[in-house]
Amino acid sequence: MLVAGFPTGSFQANCFVLAQEAGGPCVVVDPGEGSEQPLGDLLRQHRLDPVAVLLTHGHFDHIFAVTPVCDGNDIPAWIHPEDRVLLSDPLRALSAEARQFFGGRVALREPREVRLLADGASLELAGLTLTVDHTPGHTRGSVTFRSVAGAGPALLVSGDTLFAGSIGRTDLPGGDHEQMLVSLKDKILVLDDKTVVLPGHGPQTTIGRERASNPFLHGLTAPGRSRGL
Repeated sequence: MLVAGFPTGSFQANCFVLAQEAGGPCVVVDPGEGSEQPLGDLLRQHRLDPVAVLLTHGHFDHIFAVTPVCDGNDIPAWIHPEDRVLLSDPLRALSAEARQFFGGRVALREPREVRLLADGASLELAGLTLTVDHTPGHTRGSVTFRSVAGAGPALLVSGDTLFAGSIGRTDLPGGDHEQMLVSLKDKILVLDDKTVVLPGHGPQTTIGRERASNPFLHGLTAPGRSRGL
């Protein structure tokens, strides 16, 4: 599997591109603020053609460029229905102080084509099979995407559910700490330790590393923990 990414905007949200190999179709994950040019450069470098944009959640630092990327390539955006409203009204998920900073509004609109993600769905895109897991806590519609990359380790695109050494904040509108703990126990800690994690911010990590050292996971027990996907 070809995996490439780069941080975007003032919040350094990670944008990823996933493909079977160079010179073919790909999916784009979380095109944030200012991602159009570096994304275009990356696609040209690897000779990739995007077929879809996948969104881990609706916060504006992850969706800011979704409409120009989708409409410019005539491809759909995929998002969980609980976060769809944030495509056109992203300030709904920010604190009152943050809304004031942006003058009370951010002018965004949905892409021309929006498709909805469901928990447990299997997406067949760009020759990849990606499983969707609904992981509410950071937002109501947060999801992760996981894939088994042939003979290599499994891959988890975790959005803002899990970071290297931390987890997503739950104090913004739509956040829920108790839901986050359930999501971490039921959807994250059941994964194999070798699973490579591509988070929404910061460096990549593994499930095993986070299980052993992430202070926010200490004390959480995965029900019926499996060693594999």
